[in-house]
Amino acid sequence: MRHAICLTIALLTAATSAHADEKDYIAYSQPTIAFVHASVVDGTGAKVRRDQTLVVDKGRIVALGDAKRVKIPTDAQQIDAHGKTLLPGFVMMHEHLFYPTGHRAYTEMVYSFPRLYLAGGTTTMRTAGTMMPYADLNLRREIDKGTVAGPDIDVTAPYLNGPGLPILGVNALGGVDDAERMVNYWADEGVTSYKAYMHIRRDELQRIIEVAHRRGHKVTAHLCSVTYREAIDLGIDNLEHGFFVASDFVKDKQADVCPGTVNSSLAALDIDSPEAKALIKHLVDHHVALTSTLTVFETFVPGRPKAPQAALDLLIPEIRAQYEKSWDGVQAKPNPEQVALFAKLGKLEKRFVEAGGLLMAGTDPTGYGGVVPGYSGKRQIELLVENGFRFEDAIRISTLNGAKFLGRDKDVGTLEVGKRADIVVVDGDPLQQTSAIENMPLVFKNGVGYKTEAIFAAMKNTVGLN
Repeated sequence: MRHAICLTIALLTAATSAHADEKDYIAYSQPTIAFVHASVVDGTGAKVRRDQTLVVDKGRIVALGDAKRVKIPTDAQQIDAHGKTLLPGFVMMHEHLFYPTGHRAYTEMVYSFPRLYLAGGTTTMRTAGTMMPYADLNLRREIDKGTVAGPDIDVTAPYLNGPGLPILGVNALGGVDDAERMVNYWADEGVTSYKAYMHIRRDELQRIIEVAHRRGHKVTAHLCSVTYREAIDLGIDNLEHGFFVASDFVKDKQADVCPGTVNSSLAALDIDSPEAKALIKHLVDHHVALTSTLTVFETFVPGRPKAPQAALDLLIPEIRAQYEKSWDGVQAKPNPEQVALFAKLGKLEKRFVEAGGLLMAGTDPTGYGGVVPGYSGKRQIELLVENGFRFEDAIRISTLNGAKFLGRDKDVGTLEVGKRADIVVVDGDPLQQTSAIENMPLVFKNGVGYKTEAIFAAMKNTVGLN
């Protein structure tokens, strides 16, 4: 009895402390706020507009235009935005709530990750797979109630995979009936999307898509055993990781088998070949979206930058040492094929967009670590620009495109009158120097402004633990 009472008191204390913490992050909670003399990248892909005033009232954008013409309400809290750039809150589409913490092990970060995603500019996200679905669902409820600071969450069901994956937290489906059972079970529990994984079989994927669509939900996939073209023909909505996991170009590929030569087949691919162009056309013709996750693939390329020091400071010592060792190992081995592959497949993503495809952005904090929420979203945008996208288009990919896919573009995804006041404040001009996006002192969600440095300070030495 005494133990039970102590445990109850501890849980109540933890809950009270957690709720109090959220207030410490808030810089602005006034109902009416006006950003004056800002540069604005609105998320539509339109060119930046200078010397703008944006007015928020009760969580909604009520005015946006030339600073000389917009009337500021007398009761508004004014923010001098000279030298600052306003962006829409990011809508990121591959944002797991778990992190690699050891051999075949992934740990759920229900405390640190939602706050870090928000501090990095993400105000809406899809998990794109989970190891602890009930944790994700309960976290979504807490965020929706306002007791936890974090993005709106589209919760994806547990991975839908065939046999053969050596990750202990992933179930292997037992056939099409099992696939149908899983989709219906998790739909009833409250998930809103599904993700097929590397060893899925075509008949299982077909049933997943059919049942999910009947429930009004969408299906994405990180494929290998099934080719992109096969998945497109089955009616899939979205494919993860750009072209980095397409097995379409493996010679003599066996049906429903994940080959070990995907990387080498892509390294040998001529991106100007009829085969590459035909796959892009098939994707576009069938309105299948791609999610770019350049951040996680960058970690495997020698010569690429290390994770920022501030991101590493968020990791517990054991996880930081794990990352450092792995990163050093990648840098120590010359790998010209991987270098060429990273550049090539980034270019293919741009060609997909130029052909009319819907490209979205995600970060995928997996691999061996180093893709850390709070910093990874900014890095993804930098990498899109590095691969030839205008900054305004990189922002559209990271905001409006995801909102469209989720069916939420009437509410979020751009800075427009009538939409929710999800606003990223950048101290500087990222159109002149993309890395300026890393200077992000404030993120507003639903009109409430959060101090990002306060969140980062509170989250030091937590990633890898909780």
